[in-house]
Amino acid sequence: MAGKVRIGVLDLQGAVREHLNMLRSLGCEAVPVKKAADLEGLEALVLPGGESTTLGKLMARYGLLDAVKRQAAAGMPIYGTCAGLILLAKDIPGSDQPRLGLMDIRVKRNAYGRQVDSFETDLAIPAVGEEPFRAVFIRAPYIESVGPGVEVLAEHDGHAVMARQGRFLVSAFHPELTDDTRLHAYFLEMVSGVR
Repeated sequence: MAGKVRIGVLDLQGAVREHLNMLRSLGCEAVPVKKAADLEGLEALVLPGGESTTLGKLMARYGLLDAVKRQAAAGMPIYGTCAGLILLAKDIPGSDQPRLGLMDIRVKRNAYGRQVDSFETDLAIPAVGEEPFRAVFIRAPYIESVGPGVEVLAEHDGHAVMARQGRFLVSAFHPELTDDTRLHAYFLEMVSGVR
């Protein structure tokens, strides 16, 4: 593999710095993405947490929704955490918020309640190894249902909280808020597979 993998992190809201730091710790060139021009030369994109309606509106305002859709159609892998999961979903019941709609999943927003209901738990994620993954859920969504071609990678209380569809990966929780780099490393393997 020639050179460092160059990955962007959408920098409009959320735990941007934590994602950048984790990707850099894995040897990537990680760059913030604030406008459509920042997508040039990137091999993949991470959509961090935040407030999905606000993120969708800001992406639309800055021309990023269409630009990211074009990059995705051209083969760019995308990983969405929490609000990023919602932005990637095709179906958000009761919401017409701006979104990318690239994954055949139906999501429930704020499925676990408000900020005060945030929690941590150990998840089994066989795709990244036998050791449980400490997952941080903050006003998290979950996936109510998935279409054909979507692989559920982790569940919590009977609901899908991590899934993959081809080049797209989502988690309802925040791996960037832990010291465990396995999910970002898994995404990098996906990126290398496309390279």
